[in-house]
Parts: sequence; structure tokens; C-alpha cells
Amino acid sequence: MQNVFDILQERNYIEQMTHPKEMKELFSKESVSFYVGIDPTADSLHVGHFISLMVASYMQKCGHRPIILMGGGTANIGDPSGKTDMRKMLTKEEIEYNVKAIKKQASKFISFEGENAAIIVNNADWLCDLNYIDFMREIGTKFTINKMLAAECYKNRMETGLTFFEMGYMLMQSYDFLHLYENYGCKLQIGGNDQWSNIIGGVELIRKIGKDDSFGLTFKLLTTKEGKKMGKTEKGALWLDPEKTSPYEFYQYWRNIDDSSVYTVGCMLTFLPMEEVTRFSSLKDEKINEAKKILAYEITKLVHGEEEARKAEEAAEALFEGAGSLENMPSIKLANINIPLTEAIVECGICTSKSQAKTLISQGAISLNDEKITDVSYMLSDKDFETEHTILKKGKKIFYNLEK
Repeated sequence: MQNVFDILQERNYIEQMTHPKEMKELFSKESVSFYVGIDPTADSLHVGHFISLMVASYMQKCGHRPIILMGGGTANIGDPSGKTDMRKMLTKEEIEYNVKAIKKQASKFISFEGENAAIIVNNADWLCDLNYIDFMREIGTKFTINKMLAAECYKNRMETGLTFFEMGYMLMQSYDFLHLYENYGCKLQIGGNDQWSNIIGGVELIRKIGKDDSFGLTFKLLTTKEGKKMGKTEKGALWLDPEKTSPYEFYQYWRNIDDSSVYTVGCMLTFLPMEEVTRFSSLKDEKINEAKKILAYEITKLVHGEEEARKAEEAAEALFEGAGSLENMPSIKLANINIPLTEAIVECGICTSKSQAKTLISQGAISLNDEKITDVSYMLSDKDFETEHTILKKGKKIFYNLEK
């Protein structure tokens, strides 16, 4: 079987690896357990987690066993990586609810059957009952403050303030790896590149107790050509939960990516053969739009299933190409149709306030039934609902069907 690291490199996932030579040799000879951690700070995964699960899926297909670690314990602290201030602390009840929701979503990507069936564990099971004194004697003594403060996840917070509470996150995550190593034979931790410091902490902790077969790997973050993280929409994060981001909105996001992102997205978010991804990325002008449609369909199918992907595709074709069905476009049922247009704009989630809605109208960005609205005081009325569909549009790409 092909070495999984050759596949991950070919598909442009790998950013950094510890001990690359030894790791490749190990994974070419035997089935290895590896883990990816997810802190349940929300009741849904988002595009950032999608990358982790795709890597895990490729590794499982090559015969290795995924361990999905739910951070029910570490979520009580919050990872300072990439944060400008301390994360809001959740209640235990909120964390438990989020863990259940995320478990259900993760099962779409990882198989829990077969010889190398994935397992899900929750670090609350071993972290929440730790004895502080014993933990600091056994684990805290293996870390130096000087080295920890040199890590990017802490260094970036020094000016705004870093609590001792958050300093404990690296120790907790490192202990997770040690626990999984000792109890599940886990030898590799994977994660986004912003987790590099934390991952090194775990690898080194295991090696400090006399073992030499712990490894770490980070994958590239999905970014735009400007270097910004992909996965942000008008409403915020691009969620995998259809209640938070509809399949249509999800489809449209990938349909509208920059031409320069086609290769990266095709590599990292689909199982399409690399020859096809390479061919897509070489297309120009109108032809590359056809490639984006295929990518959008494939990615939506992975997350929401084939039926929802087809519905999203049909709605997009109806809106942009005059074909397909409008029935599957995003719809908002208004409790009262005799309201200011600004209120309807906010209800659709196009923006978060009426003042922002007024700005969009004054800038000529809002249309109703293909007629541009320029009156910031425009009131919806029965005449706006005389057609089969009452379509509110922002710019050229965002559509909502208003229902009474």
C-alpha cells in the first residue's frame, strides 16, 4: 500500500513534521494509531476542522487508526493559539452538549468499523480528576517556562496579557498525547500549523520519559491568496452544520472561490484524483468556472450528502443560469411582510444591523425582484409578493427567497 505521507505531500497538506525519516519508515511498515484533537467550544465543526478530518480520512484509508480526541477537559481552559484574548469559558453542560453534536458530524468522515476502526475519546475522562500536585510533579517538571514563552502561541499574547490558566493548556495537551500513547498505542498527533508548539510539547514529553517513537505532523491552513483563512462568510464561520450554514450557502462559498484557490481546494477538500485537480487548476476564464462547480458539488456532497448537493446545484443554476429549481434556494419566512426592507435584510443574515442594511441600500448593493432599491426607508408590502418568488439579492452572489 502507498505510504500515506506520499499522498499527503502530493495533495499539499503537510506543513511540518518531526522526525520525518523515522516517521515515514514506521508508517510504511505497520498500522499506526494517530490522533487529532477537537475542542468542543461550539456545537458544530467548521471548515478548519474539515481539513483535519480529511487528513484523518486519507490516513485511515492507508490502514492507520484514527483517534478523535474531544477536548471536553481542555475546553475548560481554552487554547491561546491564534487568540488575542482569553477564550470565553464554557459550562460543563455546554461542553457536554457540544461534544455530542461534534461526534455525530465527525462520523461522516471517519469509519468506525473494520480492522482500523476509528474511536472517539474525551479528555475530560482523565483530565478533570487529575491531582494538581501529582500532575505538576510528574508533568510540570518536564517543561521550562523559557521554552514555553518562546512558542508562537504564547509569544503573540505577551503584550495583551497571558494568564497562568492558559499557560497550562500546553501541559494538558501534551499529557493527552502521553495518555493516548500509554493507553491506546498512539504514536502520532496531527493538527493545523497553528498547533505546532503544542504538538511538539507532547512529542517531547513522551521522549523525555524514555520513548523514541512519538511523532508530530501539522498541515497547512486553508488560506486565500491574500493569506487570510478561508471559511469566513457574511454570517461568520463556514459551519458544517446545515442549521448554521445552509447547504446552498456552503455550495455557493466554494463555487465563488478565487481562480487561484482551485488547486489548493481541490487537493485538500476532495477525493478527486490529482490528475483531475491539476487539469482543473490550469483552466482559464469561463472554463475554470465549470471546475469550481464540480469542486463545490463534491465538497458539499462530502459534508451534506448527494441529495443536498444536488439541490444546492439546482438552486444555483436557477439563479445564475436560468435553469434548475428555485425551490432549494435559501428562504426566510417573515412573520410580517409589512416591515422595513432593512429589517428583512437583517433577518436573512446579510448583515447584523439595520444601520449596516441602510449602508448597503445606499451603496446600491440591494435588489428586490431584480429591481435595485435605493430608498433606505423602503417598506415591504403585498405588491412585492405578487410573483411566485420574492427574491432579495445582495450584489451578484447572495440571494434569499422571502416567504410570507
